Amino acid sequence: MFGSSRTSPSWSSLPIEMKLSIVDLLELNDVRSLARVNRESYDLSIPSLFRNVNIASAEALQQYAASVPKTYNRHIRQLTICTKRADDSPGSQHISVTDALIQFLPYCTQLEQLTLNLAASLAKAVIPCFEHLVSLSSLCIDHCGDEDRSPLYVFSVTFRLTPSANAPCACRSERLVVSIAASVPNLRHLSLDRITRSAMHAPDLVGARPFVPVVKGDEDIPDHPTLGRELRLPSLLRLPTLKKLRIRDTHLGDPQWECMPVYCSLEVLDLGSCYHESNDYNRVCTERIMGNIGHTVDECALSAALTSQAFARAKHPEKPLKKLRKIHLTPLFPVENVVDTLATLSDSPVESLSVQCHEDDVVDMCSALEDFLNLRAERGEKGFYQHLNEINVMTVRDLSDALDIGVGAQKGASAALSGEGADAVRRLKEYCRDLRFQGAPAPTESDAPLKAPTDSASEKPTPAQEDVSAVREA
Repeated sequence: MFGSSRTSPSWSSLPIEMKLSIVDLLELNDVRSLARVNRESYDLSIPSLFRNVNIASAEALQQYAASVPKTYNRHIRQLTICTKRADDSPGSQHISVTDALIQFLPYCTQLEQLTLNLAASLAKAVIPCFEHLVSLSSLCIDHCGDEDRSPLYVFSVTFRLTPSANAPCACRSERLVVSIAASVPNLRHLSLDRITRSAMHAPDLVGARPFVPVVKGDEDIPDHPTLGRELRLPSLLRLPTLKKLRIRDTHLGDPQWECMPVYCSLEVLDLGSCYHESNDYNRVCTERIMGNIGHTVDECALSAALTSQAFARAKHPEKPLKKLRKIHLTPLFPVENVVDTLATLSDSPVESLSVQCHEDDVVDMCSALEDFLNLRAERGEKGFYQHLNEINVMTVRDLSDALDIGVGAQKGASAALSGEGADAVRRLKEYCRDLRFQGAPAPTESDAPLKAPTDSASEKPTPAQEDVSAVREA
């Protein structure tokens, strides 16, 4: 009987599609090693090597735009660009960030997520590039510069009288940002930080207290085919594909937020506050926005308090926040308004409450949450927060550690607690246990007792949260 031997196919005999699939499974370091083998291996590695691109400085951006073949850019799925100078010494060579972006951004046809950490402004010439990004669904525009040395805004007393076509707009104005966002064909997630109001849309802010930064000189930004000249922040609500909107450290006082036609169905809304304005002013701005668009929101983050009359002027026929399941309170949220704000949102089917606070505020925050839980126990028979099943408390060292929901969500490490803060968290957990033994209503059934809370770190152990200060009603 003659035996037959079967030889395994060699790498060179495999079809190109199979080779690409294999390379796609490799770790990035292994892909880099493979790319050094020969020309064929290098070509096979290109899609994996360029899937996630991180450009860390203005110099690196200029070099990338000049040296990387444009055809490689079609493989990019996630792109992060920081335009801060690596060498900002006097006499260093000028770098045009806008020109560098124009050279390669239109070729990123499969780009899905884009993060722009801008140290300075962009020129209006960059706007048409975003029309080509048909796969882009998530856009984040942030600030990474030193605002004292290279501000992204100018005050109303300084502006260019005759801006050139390719010169940067005097700052990262709302008109420039809204035009960019509106130019993306299928934008779903938008995150904005420190956007400056335009004098064209906020003339009342020019030269008036509390001297909120205002841009002049951005009138030359071209009209948008859909939005026309109305390139103001509330016009973002007219983008039909938008699902998640995050705006932080930005003046939200435009009255158009209250009456702007809403063409999108926002699921996540993350609103910050303007540090130039008072808490009451920021509260009014938040209530105005949520009253107009809150009927579709499933998850929201708040930096300003809400009052019992928050939605009295709501224009939409549907009840505001009728779908709200998750509430996040940021470190800027005033501790003294926790109970009142949560009571205002009591008609929503909230399942999860997440609270962030500075270490110095932990004691007061835990006390406020105890007052809220006590109120919940008293009103249990009326269905007050009957769906609530989780409360998480996280401490942050500074605002940069804060948890962003929705767009670009990243969970930072919770600060380790000791002393009074740790005691306050322990008392809060014990209070939840007491509610259980007293027969307080359960999160899902009004006539069942609360289950004892457990530390979330024990259920989902992560190194960054060994000392997490979390309270969970399991």
